[in-house]
This record gives sequence, structure tokens and C-alpha cells, in this order.
Amino acid sequence: MPGTLYLIATPIGNLEDITLRALRVLGEVDLVACEDTRHTRKLLTHFQINRPTVSYHEHNERERAEELVEKLLAGANIALVSDAGTPLISDPGYRIVRESIDRGIAVVPLPGASALVTALAASGLATSDFVFAGFLPSRSAARRARLSELARFQSTLVFYESPHRIKETIRDALELLGDRESVIARELTKLHEQFMRDRLSGLLSALDGRAIKGEIVLIVGPPPDDGRMQKAPSEPISLLTEVESLMESDGIDQMAALKRVARARGISKSDAYRMLLAEREGNEEEMR
Repeated sequence: MPGTLYLIATPIGNLEDITLRALRVLGEVDLVACEDTRHTRKLLTHFQINRPTVSYHEHNERERAEELVEKLLAGANIALVSDAGTPLISDPGYRIVRESIDRGIAVVPLPGASALVTALAASGLATSDFVFAGFLPSRSAARRARLSELARFQSTLVFYESPHRIKETIRDALELLGDRESVIARELTKLHEQFMRDRLSGLLSALDGRAIKGEIVLIVGPPPDDGRMQKAPSEPISLLTEVESLMESDGIDQMAALKRVARARGISKSDAYRMLLAEREGNEEEMR
């Protein structure tokens, strides 16, 4: 009989946030697949759990997923964890979960800590309808294209962002989404946990000349219906325009640009290619 793949959420800061079930399963599995073995070993040692670990991260995901699936098929029970929070949520894991499901292996999720839910719950912004967009692209053109796409949603938007890009992201969001109510949630569950609540323009001013550190969740509220937005959202940038912009700015060929755009939009390269062809055909029809 095949083993079971367990998806185990781990603390995002405070170690007390791990569940009793997670501790039990971590102590029972044959192997723990983790984003960083050194990081996970500290967690296991803290709770006196002595199980073998193996790395599973974005750089070895393809090869390691195949290895782990073979172990699962042979009867091993494996726990998948990320450095913090819930696996697969802006972290590696999709490939092994997909392969396990396709091969008839049971996939069992253990709920627990998640930075996006933790931040959203305490943000004070609307939570009944939200869109989680993960990390925005690091390059300016791709990031602005993604924000333009998200401008059409009448929902709260949730992002993960790094400290060295947070100011650029807020500046772009202010221009492309309008001056919405927003929250920066920083270092959640840790000693220096902080919530900064203001409109995007206020957050940008508060960060001016200030170094910010730690893990960040940026939450942008839905567009107000009282006309207080300073700028109307821009029209979404077409995939064709984004590809051509990357080709020109970065000096790369079409396929390389298409691959970047597909990754930034969260779609497959084949779907992106079909969209590219459709947009070109549409433009040609308009010109006739």
C-alpha cells in the first residue's frame, strides 16, 4: 500500500503556534521534506523530534518530487513542511502534491499557521471577499502589469513582499489601484510584531527615509465607493504588450519573455502562448 503525504503547517514566528496534531505526525512519519533542512531541524529539535529530513525547495523540486513519490509508492509516510506557514502557499510543494494525486497517493493537509490569514484577520479591512496574489514580480514592468490586472477586482488584495521592495510596491499600487485603505503587517507572531494602518499614500510617507525589516504582508482594501480614490485604476496591460516590453527592456527573446510573464501571472507557458497568439490575431483583425 502507498504511504501518505502530509502537508504540515509550521509556526510563522512563535513556536507555540504549532498544533498537537502536527507534532504527533512529525514524530511518526518516515521522512520530513523541508524547504531548508537546517531551519526545520531547529524546530524538530525544539520539540525533541528525531526524524530524518531531506531538502525540497524551488531549485530541486522537479527531481526531488519524483524521488519522494517513489518512496510514497513504496509505503513511506512523508511530511512536507516549508520554513514557516502552510506548504504550497507561496512556497514549494505543488509538484509533489500533483504527482501524488495523479498516482493515487493520499494527501492529508494539517491546518495551522498562515501569514496571509493571520494578517488579514487583524487588518481591519474587509475579509468576506479577498484575493491572495502572493509575491508580486520583482521587475517593475511585470509588477505594474500584475497590479493593473488586479485593479479590476472589487476585493481586498493580499500580497507577500520583501522589505527592500515594499516601498516600490506601495508606490506602484498607489498609482495603479488608487489611494485605498491599506495595512502593512510585519513580523507576525514575533516579538516585534507591527501593524501599520493607513491609506497607501500615508504608508508611503511613513516609510520615507525609513528602513523596514522582517517578513511583510501588504493588504490593500477594496476600492471605495465614495469617490475618494485619487486615481482611477489603469486598464490592464495585455499579455502581448507585456511580452514586447520585456523583450525591449531586457534584450531577451520572445520565449524567454513569455516564460517570465506566464510565471508572473500564475499561468502555464502553453496557456500564455495561446493568449499571445489570440491577441495578435485580434490586433490583425482590427487593422483589416
